[in-house]
Amino acid sequence: MVTTSYAIALGSNRRHGRHGAPAKVLAAAVATMRAEGLVVTALSPMIATPALGPAGRGFANAAALIETRLDPPALLALLKRIEQRFGRRPGRRWGARVLDLDIVLWSGGTWPPTPRGAAPGRLRVPHRELAQRAFVLAPLAAVAAGWRDPRSGRTVRQMLAQLRR
Repeated sequence: MVTTSYAIALGSNRRHGRHGAPAKVLAAAVATMRAEGLVVTALSPMIATPALGPAGRGFANAAALIETRLDPPALLALLKRIEQRFGRRPGRRWGARVLDLDIVLWSGGTWPPTPRGAAPGRLRVPHRELAQRAFVLAPLAAVAAGWRDPRSGRTVRQMLAQLRR
């Protein structure tokens, strides 16, 4: 099995009983990812962003570049287990959350490999909302400004610049 790279978006807007404030939750999540065998090759600075929708509280956001032999579904399953360990429970969309880990880009291109497999609610890489999320693109630009979205061909830097216009 071959090693591939992923861009992971990290977010938190709730304190954790052991780790504390959202920025500390993200640091602990990165340590947990490393402990699970993911090789973190780059980590953006943490940024504070206002809440979207009914989340209520502002978020701490960051982006990490990782390397692993896991395919996208297996990596997603691992990330969901990490979220659960931090107290994340399934709930309403846009709600407050102690930890959110999303696969946003993959060096293998797109997932699923065929557009036909991209059913609603299923894993899709690049992330469906990537080009519309400054809170993902801004930290990602700090570590992977030149990474191209395989669907549009635009770099992270270009997507962020377009969004900010």
